[in-house]
Amino acid sequence: MSKNTKTARIFALGGMLEVGKNMYCVEYNDQIFIIDCGILFPDEHLLGVDYVVPSFEYLKDKEEKIVGLFVTHGHEDHIGGIPFFLKEIKVPKIYAAGVTVQLIKNKLEEYKDIRVPEIVEFTANDEFKFDHTSISFIRMTHSVPDTFGIVIRTGAGTIFHTGDFKFDMTPTGPQCEFDKLAELGKEGVDLLLADSTNATVPGYTKSEKNIGQNIRELFKHIHSRILVATFASNIYRVQQIVEAAVDTNRKIAIFGRSMIKTIEVGQKIGYIKAPATTFIDVDDIKNYKANELVVICTGSQGEPMAALSRIAQGTHKQVKLMPGDTVIFSSSPIPGNQVGVNTTINQLFKNGCNVIVHSPITDTHTSGHAAQGDLRMLQNLLHPKYFMPIHGEYRMLKVHGNLAIECGLNKDNLFVLENGDVLELTDHTIIQNGKVPASDVYIDGAVSDLDSSIIHERKSLSDDGLFSVIFTIVEKDRKIALEPQVVSRGFVYMKEAEELTKNIVEASKTYLAKALGNPKLSYQQIQNDLADYLSHLVKEISQRNPIVLPLFSFI
Repeated sequence: MSKNTKTARIFALGGMLEVGKNMYCVEYNDQIFIIDCGILFPDEHLLGVDYVVPSFEYLKDKEEKIVGLFVTHGHEDHIGGIPFFLKEIKVPKIYAAGVTVQLIKNKLEEYKDIRVPEIVEFTANDEFKFDHTSISFIRMTHSVPDTFGIVIRTGAGTIFHTGDFKFDMTPTGPQCEFDKLAELGKEGVDLLLADSTNATVPGYTKSEKNIGQNIRELFKHIHSRILVATFASNIYRVQQIVEAAVDTNRKIAIFGRSMIKTIEVGQKIGYIKAPATTFIDVDDIKNYKANELVVICTGSQGEPMAALSRIAQGTHKQVKLMPGDTVIFSSSPIPGNQVGVNTTINQLFKNGCNVIVHSPITDTHTSGHAAQGDLRMLQNLLHPKYFMPIHGEYRMLKVHGNLAIECGLNKDNLFVLENGDVLELTDHTIIQNGKVPASDVYIDGAVSDLDSSIIHERKSLSDDGLFSVIFTIVEKDRKIALEPQVVSRGFVYMKEAEELTKNIVEASKTYLAKALGNPKLSYQQIQNDLADYLSHLVKEISQRNPIVLPLFSFI
């Protein structure tokens, strides 16, 4: 690769000040290299929203510059946005490894209206050369197989993106390529982008193998039917649950669409292994005794429509709870999901189940993300010149930055940024310069771009309800014909607020009569002005802020 001192621009379209929606771009020599394209699962404030994805506005006018989308691993917060991205942007190729390839293909099969680009499967030994840029890969350990960090060597300097990772010294799958990390550190890393999800957690992240041993021990001492809920994407965990079932002579039934697909992919790739008779058809559950069965299902986060939630509510068609069933949560609640998880747990207890959740005593889960000890080790292996912590809320990014400074990073070379902030790398030197558009896009069913004003209206409706006044107007004479009708939904109970509604109606009649007397004003303008007037009036009188909707009916 020849020397080229052009500037490389590095920025995030998602993944900064948030856990999810990961999407990072390196723009160099009229080429754009994209790393990951994920979704963010909405919290309770985003009413009716299914997913949040990055805005692709910046990339629309630069489609011809995009070299490809390089995917670090197969979790939803890294691949979930790909279908929505492909609806808007033409990408020449998607680069992914192993099980991630199949997960992406399965996802894209659900969307018939997009053009699927060529998917190139890479390995740890591959290197792709472009104009003054090369891309290579370093195997990392995470909770899903085939997770890779990505090395981008440009004429302006070298960039390393870790992807999600932890340093697991006894992994259930292939070991992290520590030798390649050390060699990269010797070669020199100009800019490091590293996962910050567990930056506030002291020590080292526990090995996945320890959790497998704990699950085996639990299985040996449980003599009832076992239901295990975990993340569908955690293929290593699923394999350890399968091994525990085989060791205790139990058959396995699988519930939950994403879990079924993940196990199919895992078996196809060879990551999930079991004797042929281990998995049984869900309709055959009735043919086995309780102590001969394990049910693996989705719903570890309390999702209302997931398999475990429906089982707990008694609405699942094929699985009915029995007193004495043991339910194991092999997961920890994602921030924001605790209420849903607690609701499911309470329902399980009401049905007479024994419930085992992750705790220091039972220890049924470990994270796939690096804790502080792992992050310090990364800094000491790579000794980056500049550091941009990614994939985390502000506190996580800030703590991660402080850890790097403890390990010798010059504090002036730390960049704790927001989505859209741009770093410019020129001749191995970095400055922060400028910003690109990087807003959120809300996905609601088939609607792929909800305006933020709609979210605001949904929030107002949920908090303060709706107040509507319906006016009947003689169109020709511009006169109010009948007494206005009032409709209130979730705002006030009409019979108990007669005085309030009467005052609002009288004031609105006076305002409207005056506006109708001005022939220069169109009915649309009058309606818009009346809506503003009523909104301020209602808030002043009631100290609440409902959606206010004046409606005109003409005769």
